Amino acid sequence: MGVVNVTPDSFSDGGRYLDPDAAIAHGLQLLDEGADILDLGAESTRPGSRAGGADASVNAAEETTRLLPVLKGILSARPDATLSVDTYKAATARAALEVGAEIVNDVSGFTWDDGLAEVCAEFGAGVVIMHTRGRPDEWRDQPQVEGDTLVAMVRDGLARSMETAARAGVALESVVLDPGYGFGKRFGENYTLLARQAELLALGRPLLAGLSRKSFLAHTLAGMQKAIGAPHENVSLTRENISLDARENASLTAMTAAILNGASIVRVHAARAAVEAARIADAICNVE
Repeated sequence: MGVVNVTPDSFSDGGRYLDPDAAIAHGLQLLDEGADILDLGAESTRPGSRAGGADASVNAAEETTRLLPVLKGILSARPDATLSVDTYKAATARAALEVGAEIVNDVSGFTWDDGLAEVCAEFGAGVVIMHTRGRPDEWRDQPQVEGDTLVAMVRDGLARSMETAARAGVALESVVLDPGYGFGKRFGENYTLLARQAELLALGRPLLAGLSRKSFLAHTLAGMQKAIGAPHENVSLTRENISLDARENASLTAMTAAILNGASIVRVHAARAAVEAARIADAICNVE
C-alpha cells in the first residue's frame, strides 16, 4: 500500500504533493514501482494535530476538495488501480467511494464519526480498522503501557471496532485490522507491539502494518548515532534530526519484521525497495 498525502503538513513529506498534479504523478510512480494499493489522505494525523476533534483543522469539505481531483486523476490514468481513502469522516468517505475508491482506511477504528461505518456498509467498501489511543493532540501525554496490558488494550480495542462495524452491516470479510503503530503508543510500546503482532491474528482478520518513517524508528536511530558520535558530535541528536530519507532503512527493517509477524499488507512511502524486501519476507514465510 503506497501512501499519497495530499496535505500541506504531513510529517512524511511536508506538503510535497498538495498540488493535485504532483499527487497524481506520485501515485502513478508508486504503482509503477510495484504498489498494489494507493492510500490517499488529505488530513494529517501527525502527533499534536487536531485531527479527530470537533475543532479539526481540516473539515470534510476541504478534505474532499483536496482528494477528489487526485482520486479521479489516478483512476483516469489507471482505471484498474485499487484506491483507498485515509479518512475518519463519513462525508469524505462517501464522496470518495462515489467516484471510485474501494477501501476506507479509518485511523480511529470507527470512534471519531458515528456515521462512517454505515457509509462503508452501504457501499460494500473494504475497511481498514486501526487501533488508536486518544487523539493526536493527546498522544504525548499518554501513560506508559507495557507487555500483556498493551497487547490486550490493542486487541480489545480492535474487537470493539469490529463489533461497531458488524452492527452497521460491514461484512466481516471486508475488514483488515491495523495495530496503529505510533497512534497513541509511546516509543518502546511500538516494538513490543511489533514483536507480538501475530497475537492479533486471533481476531480472525488479516493485518495491515504502517511503520514507514514513524518517529519511534527515528528515536532509536538518534540513540544509535549519539552512541557512535555521528553524524556530528556537536549536534544534539533527537528524532527530529533524523531526516525522512535516513529513516528508510529502518522502515524497511520494521516492515519486514511486520510481515514475518503476520502482516498481509504493509503501508509504505517508498515502494520499490519495499516491494523487494516484501518478496524476501514472503519467501521466508512460504517455506513449508
